[in-house]
Amino acid sequence: MDLQDRRVTVMGLGSFGGGLGAVQFLAQRGAQVTVTDNRSAAELSESLAQLAEIPSITYHLGGHQREDFSTADLVVVSPAVPKGNPFLRLAIDSGVTISSEMNLFWELNPACVIAVTGSNGKSTTTAMTHAILNATGRTCWLGGNIGRSLLPHVAEIRPEDVVVLELSSFQLEDLDRLQRSPHVAIITNFSANHLDRHGTLENYRLAKQAILHWQTPTDFAILNQDDADVVAWPTRGRKLFFGLKDMGGEGLFLTGQRSAVFRFAGRERTLTVPKWLSLPGIHNLQNALAATCAACALDVPDAAIESGIRGYKALPHRLELVAEVSGRQFYNDSLATTPESAIVALAAFEQPIILFAGGYDKGSDLTEMARAIVAKPVKAVALMGTTGPRLNELLDLFDPEQRVRRTICESFQAAFSWAVSESQPGDILLLSPGCASYDWFRNFVDRGTQFREMALDSGQLMASE
Repeated sequence: MDLQDRRVTVMGLGSFGGGLGAVQFLAQRGAQVTVTDNRSAAELSESLAQLAEIPSITYHLGGHQREDFSTADLVVVSPAVPKGNPFLRLAIDSGVTISSEMNLFWELNPACVIAVTGSNGKSTTTAMTHAILNATGRTCWLGGNIGRSLLPHVAEIRPEDVVVLELSSFQLEDLDRLQRSPHVAIITNFSANHLDRHGTLENYRLAKQAILHWQTPTDFAILNQDDADVVAWPTRGRKLFFGLKDMGGEGLFLTGQRSAVFRFAGRERTLTVPKWLSLPGIHNLQNALAATCAACALDVPDAAIESGIRGYKALPHRLELVAEVSGRQFYNDSLATTPESAIVALAAFEQPIILFAGGYDKGSDLTEMARAIVAKPVKAVALMGTTGPRLNELLDLFDPEQRVRRTICESFQAAFSWAVSESQPGDILLLSPGCASYDWFRNFVDRGTQFREMALDSGQLMASE
């Protein structure tokens, strides 16, 4: 891939590694790089600081310029940019090649790929899979939507290595054009999400299914047996299932409270996956089963699987215990940006819960989330963001007597103060919003970081009451 002196526009710098990785890679290859983003330099300050030592980058921030798209040799676009964007149309009409950070990586990567997608649990499953494979002693690379670009490191990756990627529906839409699928594809589950971008549930499903489109009979598709939608997804790869009940099929299934069986090609293998896992919640057990099933398909030894799962710690912002103050536990589940992920977080605890819920409106149906809040029952809910009033209406529908205390909050600080005032020793204060973060925060990381800082300082707040 000769990029020396080629004019390349990177559209969408962002904050999660993809745009940064693309710029770093392009600069390494000698391209003339222009970065353009609708956000201002102040909003992108953290990302810009990581590029400060790279010379000769042109920045057009706070808006796009037509010539960056009409005169470029290549446009590398963030997957978050809608396909109908007029500047992308201008580039296409001008005969400019369009690519993405993930597509560039995929074209250059020489190693075997294990990729994970799904509506919920994909980050944890990706990280668990990486932890297991890393325990084999084989060089294993972790990247994709989990927040790290491997593109700047692609020259270091060897054919005998293994790459584990988390892939979003946006990334999969782009990858489908390359007609490539991973050797092992893991689908955690499927439910409505990102309908503000995809328009319909069917479009969202088709984007997710792209992970399977180009598999061959020598590849593996690891599918969730407990998800009625996912089990029927088509692929030419070898299907293996994971589930909470053993129905006699091929794959990995629970056979008791402490054991599971992996069945493949007429052979059976027993593993004590539930015993090895320390994370709370049935959903994390399902994530562990998915990762273990993929590892078993690749003949990973039991000792490596046990080591990977036993040593695995919750990722930041994913049901992460961030503080214990005055008998209260504070859990940061800021990555719970769908109603389904909030529902499984609620199910992970037996203690009384004070919940932080709501945020940016992606078009998701919040009905079942509201029903789960009432059924749990949650003690109190601090309702946040654009969806706060709609959640309140749904809670009124399912809980007209207001057994679950709730209030619509005007700021995150107000929400936190109210939640702490409603809590008692022994309670769980859970940030699991079930919605995106973009109305009050830069992103889910910003939301989770603010929650952690407030939790660590909450002793002063309690002392003042």
